[in-house]
Amino acid sequence: MITDLHGKLLFCLEEIAIEKRLNAALLARVGLLCALSVVMTRLLSVRLAIGGVEAVRLGLGKLPIIFAGIFLGPLAGGLVGGISDVVGYMLSPMGAYMPHFTIGAALTGILPGLAINIAHRNHPEEASTASLFVAVLIPMVLITVLYTPYFQESLFGLSRAVTVPPRILEAVIITPVYTFLLKYLKKAPAVRQLLFSDRS
Repeated sequence: MITDLHGKLLFCLEEIAIEKRLNAALLARVGLLCALSVVMTRLLSVRLAIGGVEAVRLGLGKLPIIFAGIFLGPLAGGLVGGISDVVGYMLSPMGAYMPHFTIGAALTGILPGLAINIAHRNHPEEASTASLFVAVLIPMVLITVLYTPYFQESLFGLSRAVTVPPRILEAVIITPVYTFLLKYLKKAPAVRQLLFSDRS
C-alpha cells in the first residue's frame, strides 16, 4: 500500500510540474503576442482621429489578439487584448483613457476563441477556413462596428453616423486579410511547433 501511495504521490507531483511548465509557456506566449500587438498597432496601422478621439484604426494590430484567442484559448485572447490596449495607450495616448475600450479589446480576443472552441472542441489546429473567417468576423462586427462606436458616441459625442461607415469598410477589408494570415500561420511549421508541441 505504501508503494502504491508513493507512486500516486509521484504521479501527482509530475502532473503539477507539467501544469506549471504549461502555464509558464502560455504566459510567455501571451507576453510575446502582447508585444507584437503593441508594435504592429503603432507601426503597421493607420489611425484616423475624429474630434480628437481615435475613430478608426486600420492595420494588423488586432491580429495577435485574435490569434491568441483562437490558438491559445479565450482567456489568453482576453489577456492579450486587454494588456495590449493598456500598454498601447500608455505609450501613445489619444484622448482620455476609458476602460470601455480595454474591455472591447479583451472581447476581441475572447469571442473568436469561444467560436473556435465551440466549432472544433478545443482543437484549433483543425479549424477550417470558414471557421477562421467566422471567428474573425464576429469581433469585427460586434466590437469594431457596434460596440466601439456606441461608446465613442456616448462618451465623446461622436455620431455613429460618422464613425460606423468607415468601420464597416474596415471590417470588409480586414476580415478576409486576417483569415488568410491565420490560415497561413496555422500551417507554418514554426508556429505549429510553438503552439501545439506541448499537446502531443
